[in-house]
Amino acid sequence: MPAENEQGATTMAGDPRNTALEVQVRRTPDGAAVCSLSGDLDIESLAPAQESLTVLLGQNPPVLVADLQGIGFCDSSGLNLLLKTRAAALGAGIEFRLAAAAPAVMRVLELSGAQAVFSLHPSVDAALTG
Repeated sequence: MPAENEQGATTMAGDPRNTALEVQVRRTPDGAAVCSLSGDLDIESLAPAQESLTVLLGQNPPVLVADLQGIGFCDSSGLNLLLKTRAAALGAGIEFRLAAAAPAVMRVLELSGAQAVFSLHPSVDAALTG
């Protein structure tokens, strides 16, 4: 169930038995959306990330940034979620950017060759400025 904190960011946790992934969503004043993920992005825990990214895509922001700094583990299902989000964003005319990809994410991107298709940025601020 989503909860809003004092900064206006929405936090979602997965199944209470599996809280391996935390998702925070915020909007910038110019309408961009930032989805910050912390924990493991794998088949067991990716549902809250998938739900949040789908909702954000439906809101049609000009830019959608996935902040991956807090990811400790990423498997092929996490990569698949990022690729599907990229494809959906592209189809909707939304810029999808990855920010601060943790080493676990970079490893999966590099091993798969997928880093070539993403707009990668060293920080959320850099991703927001393009």
